[in-house]
Amino acid sequence: MYKETQEVNISTVDEPLGLFPKDVAIKPFLKWAGGKTQLLTELHKHVPNSFNKYIEPFIGGGAMFFSLNPYESIIADSNEELVITYRQIKNAVESVIEHLETFEHNEEFYYNIRSLNTNELEDSFRAARLIYLNKTCFNGLYRVNKKGQFNVPYGKGNGNFLNKEVLRNANEFLAETTIINGDYLDVLNEFAAEGDFIFLDPPYYPVGKYSDFKRYTKEFFYHDNQVQLKQEFDRLVNIGCKVVLTNSDHEVILDLYSDYKIEIIETRRMISSNSKTRKGKDIIVVGGYD
Repeated sequence: MYKETQEVNISTVDEPLGLFPKDVAIKPFLKWAGGKTQLLTELHKHVPNSFNKYIEPFIGGGAMFFSLNPYESIIADSNEELVITYRQIKNAVESVIEHLETFEHNEEFYYNIRSLNTNELEDSFRAARLIYLNKTCFNGLYRVNKKGQFNVPYGKGNGNFLNKEVLRNANEFLAETTIINGDYLDVLNEFAAEGDFIFLDPPYYPVGKYSDFKRYTKEFFYHDNQVQLKQEFDRLVNIGCKVVLTNSDHEVILDLYSDYKIEIIETRRMISSNSKTRKGKDIIVVGGYD
């Protein structure tokens, strides 16, 4: 699977790590499939000592972003619901909290909230709805159908869906952050420049029967998209950015990035309902470093 000339390091991460010191960073306010909390120790090894902008165009739950406390940052995603939620936490967190205070953690309420047409909702309620569904659905999984409708069943746990402190901390953290709803290529072409630090966490290339290659938006991320992403990775390196990318340990991805330093990390898939399938390997690709 690995080329003889490839620089590959292999290590293991058994459990998610508590890497959010209060004076530096905060915990994400959403749980997201493919979240990077347990990879932070390895990812932080590649954070430049200094950089201009931090750009993360596949923001998801934002574990890396929230762990860094970057001075100037741009975050983006193609998931409109997710971006609206980030913007509302930034601009109207108290309204989001007020809505969440009226919500109930029971099955009937859950399915009523899930069935709402998001286009008919005011944005702060829309954000509260996503946070509520994220915290009360089965295993914290975000998944939509081909129409873009959230379709995860109710979770039976008794977890708290409203943590005011976490939301208010995120509000302060996002104060100077630019938040964009758009395709990652458009974002990078417009904003990326020499001296920037780019973190790319795209939908992973599917591996095996139990792949956690989930539908985060109504569009898929296909093989051709992965090839296009590699081309963008090259462009970013060539213009003088430092770039870190995560993906699955698949021979296609390893071959695509064979000219770069690659680390392979054994991880646990906390989103899986079957403990036997909660194991996998992530790769970290690093480009633009001397």
